[in-house]
Amino acid sequence: MEKFKRLKNEGNDFVKMGEYEEAVNKYSDCIKLNTEECTVYTNRALCYLKLYKYEEAKQDCDHVLQIEDSNIKAFYRRALAYKGLQVRKKNVAGI
Repeated sequence: MEKFKRLKNEGNDFVKMGEYEEAVNKYSDCIKLNTEECTVYTNRALCYLKLYKYEEAKQDCDHVLQIEDSNIKAFYRRALAYKGLQVRKKNVAGI
């Protein structure tokens, strides 16, 4: 559990510095240690949104909502992911 906390804190620090790829890596390592900790998924979803990886963000939020069906951050970030996917779909259609 100590390693999990350390990795999560490192991920949080990377987010604060705007280093989203590095944060994703730390959060992914956390998930390997504990697949039930929802905050790691919502944090990683935030990073995916910043990296324009909307499908990945949506998947993380979907996972959280299977565990906690009233997680506000997961609902909000999933909505942002859907919005990003819609914008991308419109841009592709316009090409």
